[in-house]
Parts: sequence; structure tokens; C-alpha cells
Amino acid sequence: MKPAEGNDIHGVTMRARVRALGIVGAAALALAAAPARAASSTGTLSVGAGETYVLSVTTRLTALSIAEGGTLAVPDGYSLTMTVGGVETGSVLTATLATSTTIAPGAYQGDIVLTVAEQNTATFANVTFPLRQALYVGADGVVAARSALSAVTGGRVTDADARAVRIVSTGEAFDGLYVADGGTYTLRQSRIAFTGNGRCDFIGDGTAVVGTGPGTTLVLDGVTIANKGVVRGGIVAADGCALVVKNSRIRCLNGVLPSDYVPAGGANMLVVPWRLGISGNVRATNLLGTNTTATYISSTVESETWGAFSVDSTSNSQATAVNCRIANLGEEGYGTFADGNVVERILGCEIDAGTYATIIGASNGTVYYGDSTQEAVASLNSGLGMGLSDAELAALPVRGTSATSRGFGVLWHGAGTLHIDGSTVLDTRYTTFLDKAVRATITVDGSQGARITSGNGVVLQVMETDNPGSINGVYTEPTDDPVRDDSFDVTRLHDADTTASFTSISLQGDFYNARRSGQNMTLTFNGSTVEGVLSASVSRHAVDSISSAEYTELGHVTNTVRPVVNNGVLVTLTGGSAWTVTGTSYLSVLALDADSTVTAPAGSTVTMTVDDEPTALTPGQTYTGAITLTVQ
Repeated sequence: MKPAEGNDIHGVTMRARVRALGIVGAAALALAAAPARAASSTGTLSVGAGETYVLSVTTRLTALSIAEGGTLAVPDGYSLTMTVGGVETGSVLTATLATSTTIAPGAYQGDIVLTVAEQNTATFANVTFPLRQALYVGADGVVAARSALSAVTGGRVTDADARAVRIVSTGEAFDGLYVADGGTYTLRQSRIAFTGNGRCDFIGDGTAVVGTGPGTTLVLDGVTIANKGVVRGGIVAADGCALVVKNSRIRCLNGVLPSDYVPAGGANMLVVPWRLGISGNVRATNLLGTNTTATYISSTVESETWGAFSVDSTSNSQATAVNCRIANLGEEGYGTFADGNVVERILGCEIDAGTYATIIGASNGTVYYGDSTQEAVASLNSGLGMGLSDAELAALPVRGTSATSRGFGVLWHGAGTLHIDGSTVLDTRYTTFLDKAVRATITVDGSQGARITSGNGVVLQVMETDNPGSINGVYTEPTDDPVRDDSFDVTRLHDADTTASFTSISLQGDFYNARRSGQNMTLTFNGSTVEGVLSASVSRHAVDSISSAEYTELGHVTNTVRPVVNNGVLVTLTGGSAWTVTGTSYLSVLALDADSTVTAPAGSTVTMTVDDEPTALTPGQTYTGAITLTVQ
């Protein structure tokens, strides 16, 4: 590079700086040891093809040009962020799955600030990411040395809070607000808008707001987040952070994947795994790590596809939404995801889901659908530190949860528990409860008006998993008949069995257990009515094999009722319950209390055999064996 003589930035000519680049080792160490410091000089800078220009201090310019093959760099241990007119821009990942960014070649003009900041690193899946952010907050407040403050415009910023600020990014892998190290911070009445791809939403690289670490407390009140980009998430709460979001709106739309990206897992997961039966490349929110709490109140959380309200890879954590709208704006995706040992509460919310209202992942997650009663919210306010005043609690409307899915209701991708009560309404186009070969525990209390409607007439489907287990895997439908396992008792409850209990509710639809080996389905109806088929079955997809190209076929099966093999169906009717049998049903246990009945639809009759022997259906009796109910 041959800059003009006398073009001076902070007292050092560009030519002198370029010469300094020729000194190997000692000069680099000296630059790396020097702290970044603010600079107010104004000038121009050109970086030629094949040249590297190292900035050691934050620099202000009116014009910057970088030729193809030219590089603007900073010392090791530092990050470089450029804003033009207060907008973070120009930063691109050095390769599709690289973790670092560079300023893209081009000509930039205006109020240019090149911030040289101390690196903020985070590690996930043995990959270390150097993060950049507009505002870094630690235990003592704002850490200017780690912040690109020129990206924070308008409003007011203090060590305790920021109000009415705006953060805009059109670059890649840049964060807005990052709170860590036990810091406490509140963001009020502010707007964050990011366009361009992020890098890893498991640690928030490219996310609008991140709170992480034990003792970290982060509150958002009246904040709008509007992002568009691959893994350009809205909010991440991780590793012990306590997050509260009030009166806010988070909307994240899909971006454009790099043309050479090959779907992968772990730190390189830029798209949702297709084995969930959905597509997409951004989640609106994510809760991660151990002892993390995330509470959303009177807010809107929207993703285009993939996921809106996500909990992933967590332990001993709590996710709560009160009086919120949780939605997929596109045709696919999930409303909420509960992965790991988490308690997820959905109280007084509206869920509008593309494919699943909720997915329950691994490690025994528990999900509640219910009403936002004053008692429930007051208890959570105390237990979770929501920070609602008495006036805010009194003003919060009491609402029921309404969950609508253009696909399925709740998918059990891993073992877990679902509780539904209050005035909850769950309305799905396809099967309400979809259990893929794991323990599902379901309790539904309709005493306060809870209702379930299944568009395809199947309330509960227990089936073999159709997850091929790998990105390039293929699920192949079994064609042979299951072989009886004489060691498995189909007449009693096992720890790994699926159980569903319904109280004071009227149900229409079928319940099928299509497992081939070692899982019973236990159904209990208390003071309820159910009209449908309750039976062991064989299930089949419309296609014989499913790869990534046929991902939308996952979970969609038809059933043919068959006698029990290793898939017991245990039915108990109590409290005056009534089962109207609409078709042949195969059970292994049928227990009736004295006030409960089994009947056929009007104009038909139902008969029963037990181990091929005709047997009268008598209230107050329990029948065990190969039970067949037939409607004539």
C-alpha cells in the first residue's frame, strides 16, 4: 500500500504504520498487549490488494476503502467492529463455518467508527467463538473496553440500564446487548434490528440480546427485536442467568444459508434437524445451560419457522410465558420446545404453531398449559423473581391458554410430562398427542373447561420412532410382524410406559398403541366421556422410507387395529365415566368402577371377548387378558 504522505491518524502516518507491519513478533506482541483506547481523529484510509493494515486503537474516519485481497486487522486478543452512521456493518464471517469475522472489501463513507475492543470469547461443543457486541455489561456495569459503543444510538446508557436506545446491524455475527459475569441490567423502550447471518445460537453469536452466567440478571421492558438471518436469534438466556421480558416483541425471520453449507450438528448447527419434521434456520428465543430462568410476560414471540420459544440442552431450569403470543409465521415450526430437565409453564398464552404446539425433548421435561390466575402469577412472581409490582400483578388479565397447531399438538421426542388444566383449548389439524417410542405422561383436567380437538380424529398415537438418527439417515418402515416378548407383561404399568389421565372432560377421537416392543399405553378416564377406538394397532406411513427429502411425512401414520403383542392397552374408567366404542378395539386390561359404562353408538351394540371367551361387560369389574371389543 502507498498512502499519501501526511495522511495522519492519531499522530502516526499510514506509511509509518505499514512499515511497522514488517517487524515480526515483537511488534505484534506489543500491539496485543496495548489496551484499546478511544480515538476522535477524522481521516481516510485505503487498504490495497494483498495488504494487511493493523489497527491498535479505535479509529474514526470519513472514508474507508478495502480492495479485494486487502485486510483490516487487529492484534490478537481483540475484535474489530465497524459502524457507519451508527449502524454495525461490513463484518462477514471469514468462511461459512469460521468463527471470526473480517471487514468486507468495499468503499465506505460517512461517520465511520472502527472499534478495537477486547475479545469476549464463549465456548460450545469444543469450539471457541470470539463474540462482538454493541454493549457489554459485567458485574460493575458497562465494560467499555469490550463494547462497540458507536453501535448504540439515541437514548441513555448507564451502568444500570439503557433506555430508548437503538442498535442496528447489517453485518454478520454481531450481538446487541451482552450481560455476563453476574451483572444486573435493564433494557427499556428500545429497538434492536439485525439483518444478516449469525453464527451459533447455542452461545448467542449473532443474537440481539444475551444474558449468561450465574448471578446475571437481565430485564427487558418494552423492547422490540426484529431480526432476519440464519441463527440471528432474538434472545438467549444461558448458564444460570435470570431473564425477565415484559411488554416486548421479538420477531425473527429466516435468512439465506451459505451456498456451501452442509447441515451439521453441535456448534455448526445452522438449521433445525430435519428429523423433527420441520425446517428453518432461526429460533426467536433460546434458554440454555444449568439453573437458567427465562420469564416472558405480556410479550409476543414469533419465528418464521423452526422455533419461537425454545429450551435446549438445559438442566434444572425454568421457562415461563404469561399472557404471551407465541407463534410461527410460516407453515412449519414449533411454538415451544422443552429439552432437558426443565419446567416450562405456558399460562394464559396464545400459541399459533406451524407443525407442533410443543415438542418435549430429552431428560424428563415438564410442560404446563393453564390459566394466568392471580394466584399462579403471584406465586411465580415470588419464586422466579419476576419483579412485578402489586399494581402490575393486579392489572394483569386472567386468561386461558389457547394452542392452535396447523399440524400436531404435542410431540414427545424424548420422555417427559404434560399437564393441561384451567380453560386451556388445544386445537390441532392432526394428532393431538404424538408419542414416538418414549415415556409420555399426560394429565388433562377439564373441570374448568379445558378442551381438546383433534382434526384427524386421533387423540393419542404411540408409535415407533421414525427418526433415522443421523443427518444422512433414512427411516425404513418395518414390514415383518412383531415377535412377542414373553418376558414383557402387557397387563401392568412399567416405568417406561405411556400414561394418560383425563378428568371431567368430553373427548372424541381414537387412542392407538402401535409400538412393536415393550411399551404399554395406560389410559384413565375419571368423570369423563370418550367416544372412539382405544386399541393396540399397527401403524404405517404413506411412504416406505423417509429421508431428508420426505421430512414432512414424519409422524403421519395410519393405523390398523390388531391384537396386543408387546403393546398393551390398559383402560380404566372411574367416577361415572362412559366409553362409547366406535370400532373394534384390542386391550389387555379393562377396569370399570360401579358407576362407569362401556356402550356402542345409538343403534349398535358392543360385545366383548376375553381370551376368545364371550364375556359380559359388567360395571365394577376388571378384565385382564386378550380383550376384544366389537361393535355390531
